[in-house]
Amino acid sequence: MPRLDDDAVLRELGYDPQLVRRMGAFGNFGISFTVISILSGCMTLYGFGLITGGPAVMTWGWILVGAFVLCVGAALAEVTSAYPTSGGLYYMAHQLGGSRWGWYTGWLNLLGLLGAVAGIDYGAAQFVGAFASLQWGFTPTPESIMVIFVAILLLHAGLNLFGVRLVNLLNSVSVWWHLVGVAVIVGALAIVPSHHQSPSFAFTTFVNDTGWSNPIYVAAIGLLLAQYTFSGYDASAHLSEETTKAQISAARGIVRSIWVSWIAGFVLLFGLTWSIQDYAGTQGSATGVSPAQIFLDALGTSGAKALLLIVIVAQLFCGNAEVAAASRMVFAFSRDGALPGSAMWRRISRRTQTPNRAVWLSVAVALVLALPSLYSPVAYGAVTAINVIGITPAYIIPVYLRRRAGRRFVPGPWHLGRWSALVGWVAVGWVVLVTVLFCLPQSRPDARHLVTVSSFNYAPIALAAVLALAWIWWRVAHRAYSTPVAGTSPEMAAIAEDVV
Repeated sequence: MPRLDDDAVLRELGYDPQLVRRMGAFGNFGISFTVISILSGCMTLYGFGLITGGPAVMTWGWILVGAFVLCVGAALAEVTSAYPTSGGLYYMAHQLGGSRWGWYTGWLNLLGLLGAVAGIDYGAAQFVGAFASLQWGFTPTPESIMVIFVAILLLHAGLNLFGVRLVNLLNSVSVWWHLVGVAVIVGALAIVPSHHQSPSFAFTTFVNDTGWSNPIYVAAIGLLLAQYTFSGYDASAHLSEETTKAQISAARGIVRSIWVSWIAGFVLLFGLTWSIQDYAGTQGSATGVSPAQIFLDALGTSGAKALLLIVIVAQLFCGNAEVAAASRMVFAFSRDGALPGSAMWRRISRRTQTPNRAVWLSVAVALVLALPSLYSPVAYGAVTAINVIGITPAYIIPVYLRRRAGRRFVPGPWHLGRWSALVGWVAVGWVVLVTVLFCLPQSRPDARHLVTVSSFNYAPIALAAVLALAWIWWRVAHRAYSTPVAGTSPEMAAIAEDVV
């Protein structure tokens, strides 16, 4: 019989329940679907896609990446069903591979989640700037966008401090907002404009404005749009200690969020590309974001503002859900003694049973990650790449270790059966490929072959920095890091005293 007594399962995994279970299956699916947020990822990187391969790479890349990500998500869901804890990926890796595997997986996961908070909320700030440009003649600058970004971070911190009940409600509303929003946007773009591109335009037009001459290389880095969007579905695992019937709900939440986003995202991307009126004008939009220019050219100012509001609200939902996921990762990693100052970050509020300090740490680090956007026009692309190369390898480590464990792995009630090995190894191969891919330069150096601030890819530096920090902190404090295997460890009693 499946083990669906959630608190009993959690105690068997080594933790006393501290967080309150107020999230059902739909809410758990909703948080991953909201974090994926096709109205955030597709929109914020659409201008990047216009340059790196254009319509053909965006369309076919979405189909290709979505198929492989579904394999990654299904393989991860199988492991999640066996280990439904807030620690998510690092706890799985620790149980299947040992403490070092868990340690480095946790640091990669944390980098990816915090990079996602930065990327999502900075993208939302850009769209708010575009709306303000249309509504009040506002001129977006790096400084003004940063101010909007900070305001959005504070909003999301405040909402998360109210507790998981509000987060659950917002995620449930977000699902319908995204689906209806896509229908409204694509419907308006299909009906109102008198001119559309041909369907072949969306599937065959290749554009290379990167400075690189190799079309295969350009198409490869152009996959970032889809791969960045298809990230964050581990949120279902991180909220599993606040979800009922977590062994099944969290696993299904991961898989459902991917395939629903795959279908809806394709419709959205095709609808946008099909409606481009002026390609060059869309690339160099004065609003600062290409989709806003598509709305403006196709629907006029009033229509563009209405659709931008739909997108902005969806992005705000997305950022709020990502802060929830990141803060639970900070809480869980601190609960096991892995972060500097763990005793501070693992504390939870007695009133809301929410890790408030972890929420504040999450938004503070996200702010630091986005600061280079003040000085470099390519820094936002680097932040999104930080998300991808941080969190994507973290996804696959538990899957790889599950494959290595063979029959030693005891599946939960949600599993892949005879398809487990094939799906798992396909997932591992794909993640290895994209991890290498997004460490590569996205913009060609100048004519003198010099790397400049505007052409440098900061993502490998961030990856190296977090791995170096993880190694140094391992040498200093790994004895304090302890992930329980079964039963309630003695450390749990001390942690309970940290509730404030």
